[in-house]
Amino acid sequence: MSVQSVIQFRVRYCETDQMGTYSNSRVLEWFECGRTELFRTIGLPYAEMERKGVMLPVIEANIKYTGRAKYDDLLKMITTCKLISRVRIRCDVKIVHAKNNQPVAEGYTVHAFTNAAGKVIRPPDWLIRTLEAASS
Repeated sequence: MSVQSVIQFRVRYCETDQMGTYSNSRVLEWFECGRTELFRTIGLPYAEMERKGVMLPVIEANIKYTGRAKYDDLLKMITTCKLISRVRIRCDVKIVHAKNNQPVAEGYTVHAFTNAAGKVIRPPDWLIRTLEAASS
């Protein structure tokens, strides 16, 4: 079961460095925006999940820097999330230039399902049902 979301965004001036391209540290922030919007799109905003006691801390991250992006470039981010075990979800992300699909960055994050105290839990039935409905 996997769900996917596509968003577009522009590189902000504060996200660039002296070399005129995006700062490498921004990519994980962009990944977060992609997964936040994916969950919102399928009806599971993070705030709602957290109110219900489910947290998704990052436990692993991987980034491959595949190209440049300058201030005001329009980018497209494709985020795909899938359950990879009974207690973890993986979000794969690809960022490209919106106008020509030239690569910018790609990677993934892995998240554990935890309660508010940080104890690993299985995702509740309501969460699984929502993911299943969105993946069909």
